[in-house]
Amino acid sequence: MTDAKTTTIADVMTKSVISVDASLTVNETAKMMEDSKVGAVIIMEDNTPIGIVTDRDFAVKVAAHAYQISTPIKQIMSSPLFSINSDESVRAAADLMHDRGIRKLPVIDDGNIVGIITASDIVNLLAVCVEEDIKDMYFHSVAKIYSNYSPYN
Repeated sequence: MTDAKTTTIADVMTKSVISVDASLTVNETAKMMEDSKVGAVIIMEDNTPIGIVTDRDFAVKVAAHAYQISTPIKQIMSSPLFSINSDESVRAAADLMHDRGIRKLPVIDDGNIVGIITASDIVNLLAVCVEEDIKDMYFHSVAKIYSNYSPYN
């Protein structure tokens, strides 16, 4: 096992990512996600990633607001799209996901979607970490939480 501090996103990300055009409907997108067995799709406009739709978006946004199945997917996507590069550390991804309150983070290199990293990917990595890595991540997390309360910031 490599050092958890230096494991890159490329080492753990899922490389197959589904993207859909912003003109698709909620229904078309949901069917595509079901057929592909994925929990998120990237929304594209003019070959540029502009947002993400997750299975949670369907549960919260579509159901809560009673959107019609013919609603354009662009209307329920989460935007702006937060992303990260594949050469970043998993810790950087975890920090970004925590700070933004997101569970799925597209990986984009040179404007191209190359993968996605999820909270589950990070938990799976954590499950095989050695004790020293766990301690290091714990202290990093505690320091981050308490830095918000420091009178010196």
